[in-house]
Amino acid sequence: MFDLRVLPLMTRDYPDSRGRRTPQVWFPGCAASSGSDRRTAVPVGLLSCHSRRGRGPRRPDVQRPRNEGSTVETAEANGLRWEVREFLAAQIRSGSFVPKVDAWLTVWDEEFSRALADCGWVGMTIPAEYGGHGRSFLERFVVTEELLAAGAPVAAHWIADRQMAPALIRFGTPEQRRTFLPAIARGESYWAIGMSEPDSGSDLASVRTRADRVDGGWRVTGTKVWTSGAHRANAMMVLVRTEPADARHRHAGLSQMIVELPCPDVHIRAIRQADGEHHFNEVHFDGAFVPDERVVGSLGDGWAQVTAELAYERSGPERLLSMYPLLAGLLAPAVSANRVGEVGRLLARLAGLRHMSASVAADLERGEPVDSAAAAVKVLGTTLEGDIADLADAVTGDEADESVFAMTRRALAHRPGLTLRGGTNEVLRGVIVKEMGLR
Repeated sequence: MFDLRVLPLMTRDYPDSRGRRTPQVWFPGCAASSGSDRRTAVPVGLLSCHSRRGRGPRRPDVQRPRNEGSTVETAEANGLRWEVREFLAAQIRSGSFVPKVDAWLTVWDEEFSRALADCGWVGMTIPAEYGGHGRSFLERFVVTEELLAAGAPVAAHWIADRQMAPALIRFGTPEQRRTFLPAIARGESYWAIGMSEPDSGSDLASVRTRADRVDGGWRVTGTKVWTSGAHRANAMMVLVRTEPADARHRHAGLSQMIVELPCPDVHIRAIRQADGEHHFNEVHFDGAFVPDERVVGSLGDGWAQVTAELAYERSGPERLLSMYPLLAGLLAPAVSANRVGEVGRLLARLAGLRHMSASVAADLERGEPVDSAAAAVKVLGTTLEGDIADLADAVTGDEADESVFAMTRRALAHRPGLTLRGGTNEVLRGVIVKEMGLR
């Protein structure tokens, strides 16, 4: 038995699908994948939090581990962690969702997002005056850790909650905040991000999508690519060029605008992954009109705004826990393959990265700059996730548990994108080196 504070894990002997008893990683409060043991009994159903907005489901009187070693391991944080964990355990037992890897980006379930919002777990850092809960980044960190570890279907609200809400709070107008933030906190507003462009890679300074001034607003023309969830989103935050490019000042002349969807002059084409899944898109703007009141921040300040926004995208626990449901299922096949030490090393790396990510969350809470720290979390975290997928490929065969085998296949299909999205690891290494003053 072992206890890792990323999420407490325990190993137990459960019979697999062939009746063999082998060690498996077990989540306290959840039924084992192939056994019937449960630590807690929680009311089942997506709407179990509806009458307790912001508090989560009632917790049974069970003994819980406590570890006061860091800012996300206080008694209060652990209480919140267990509320979320028990809610998720109930959803899994009821069949509301099946845990999947990379679910935060690719598994869209609007009903589940609304249920989380009813529990007070969406829009946590949004001020109460805009319909949120006024809680800390570290409390949100605890909730998102649990959602990721469970492989929950959170893609619908994830980008809006993680990235767009803080951007609107910091740079948006009062009208923009009143319009969009309450819906985000209710789990009813779904956003996409329009940054990357064809032939530009992670070089956002080379953006060519332009916004031309017209009466009452702007006409946006150009193409964005790798835009997750655009085919389902209600709105998109788009980085555009509002002034001609200047080779001497590459970061000048960029602005951010909100394009509300659907829009007749916005055409969205699916980019399918190797396994046929569709969450990436190519988005073409054919003179789409954006009124002046949908310009975010100041014209020409888009680069500074995007840089601040990317800290939220790059540093969160999704950059290291996307493959956690698979890692949790690898112990038994790793034992069979005599490679259990490799699982231990992956868990050790994960523990360290978790503390790095939590530290960035604390810095964001204090309003401190986190560019290079966020980049480091993203580089190291997505490298770890790729290593988890590779180990799973090496140790799982036809005899593996069905759920582990399915997650392995999915992890391999998603692996190429891990180090690309949010900025390629190659570019982010440059960000780290530059901030360290080494170039």
